[in-house]
Amino acid sequence: MDPSSLLERIHDHLLAATRSVTPLDFAAVIAAIWALRGAVRAARGSIKTTRLHGPPGADLIFGASKQIIQSPDIGALYEAWTKEYGAVYAVPTTLGGKKIMLCDPRGLAHFFARESWTYVLPDSTRLFYEQTYGRGVLWAEGEDHKRQRKALAPAFSQSAIRNITPIFYICAHKAKSAWEAMIDAGGGDSAVIEVQSWMNHISLDGIGLAGFSHDFGALDGKSSAVTKVLDTFVASPKRSALNVGLLLLGRVFPVLGHAPTARTNLIGELQRSLEDISMKLLVKMKKEKEERVLDEKEEKSIIGVLLKANDPNSDIYLTHAEVLAQMRGLLIVGYETMSITLTWALLELAGNPDIQNKLRQELVMFGEEPTYDQLQSSLPYLDAVLHETLRVHPALIDIVRVATEDDIIPLSEPLITESGEVVNSITVARGTHIGIPVSCVNRSTRLWGEDAMDFRPERWLEKDGIPKKAQDIQAYRHILTFMEGPRICVGKGFALTEFKAVMSVLVRNFVFEMRDGPDTRVELSRGLLLRPRIVGEQGINVPLRVRRYEG
Repeated sequence: MDPSSLLERIHDHLLAATRSVTPLDFAAVIAAIWALRGAVRAARGSIKTTRLHGPPGADLIFGASKQIIQSPDIGALYEAWTKEYGAVYAVPTTLGGKKIMLCDPRGLAHFFARESWTYVLPDSTRLFYEQTYGRGVLWAEGEDHKRQRKALAPAFSQSAIRNITPIFYICAHKAKSAWEAMIDAGGGDSAVIEVQSWMNHISLDGIGLAGFSHDFGALDGKSSAVTKVLDTFVASPKRSALNVGLLLLGRVFPVLGHAPTARTNLIGELQRSLEDISMKLLVKMKKEKEERVLDEKEEKSIIGVLLKANDPNSDIYLTHAEVLAQMRGLLIVGYETMSITLTWALLELAGNPDIQNKLRQELVMFGEEPTYDQLQSSLPYLDAVLHETLRVHPALIDIVRVATEDDIIPLSEPLITESGEVVNSITVARGTHIGIPVSCVNRSTRLWGEDAMDFRPERWLEKDGIPKKAQDIQAYRHILTFMEGPRICVGKGFALTEFKAVMSVLVRNFVFEMRDGPDTRVELSRGLLLRPRIVGEQGINVPLRVRRYEG
């Protein structure tokens, strides 16, 4: 066995050992692994991994990781590094590690084609998914991921989404009625409404009714254990230096994901709430299936499809634990991403009255409430507003994967390595971490032009609105918001339709304005995902002035 392989074997065994060591032994294990990481890189990584330019480590222990996690705009930080170091660069991470950031179109296409096999979730991410959701499609890799995804696919077909589109309208109209009542109660023509909480209500009731045939009643004022825990996430105080350190060290030593911090306690509480809700919904649907024949809408719902897959005679069998994991994962991810996207859309419309007026004009002129098919093809400006929101404000800022084998990633343009060599591809060794800065790629001036940071829906309608370099991104509408490849968001069609249905109701009936005028500033607050917040507000509050549109 060569020295490099021997060092890797020792390194891997020590990593495995961290899952069972006592606290007294842990410091020694960390020191040993840190030393061996350096030895492995010296013996193997320096030979097989292309050495790239990149930002210096701002911290001896955490490299640039703390700088990234504490940045007020991570996408802008990645963009600055891309401008300085190129479309592919290396970022120093915790305990002397490296992460290759990939923004090159050809390299991205190669990466996404091999995701879930060659490039997989890091152990720390899988542990988080397992703790929060269970071993469902979010956690699975390779053939296991393919099987679980195939079982879910019927719930997200065009016919299934067509069936549930009326549910999205019902939720939007409930919010409309409540807002009209708030305006009337104030005795004026408008009211200040904290819209993010309402987008949470719409999203939760939408995924509950459309996906699981369950009404959480959030739009009717009912409290939910899920929303209580999520509200606690965003209302919790700023991360302490200790918690930031544990989080970053946990990316190297996944065992730290079990440390009893406030955040891990919240994750445990969220998991228990989701487990309880999912179990009750599953029992309820099983009982209804035994008592009567489910209608087409119920059969094609997420829970209906999962119930069918749980049948031992099913072509694609899911275990009981896998069914519950899918329910937990899809419920919370669907809730989080949709509410965030809807809130960003309202903020952009409030800050850009001309765009808002143009969208409202299209909706008013259309006249009737659009059907599913009309939402897809008959409202081009609504479609443009949707995709510009997804481009500028992706719910997921970045992702990280780790290589399971040595690989060569081809590039669109030549790259100068740290040694001065000009190359058309980079080599990555097994164990190399690859980062995809989603928000940076979506808003890169190199790809999208000088107005890349501007919210400009017209770019989706103009003949040459999408630059050629952006078109080289081989993903849905040339943006990475839904990812690409085997792990592309399974609920993409669901999300697109819900967004259009909800926005068509709200924008047609209300005018949105920044409560404090055009100079209102927006910042990011941390929950499970990053959410917008008006500067100076608590939690995730986004108060807007909402006026009834009189026509």
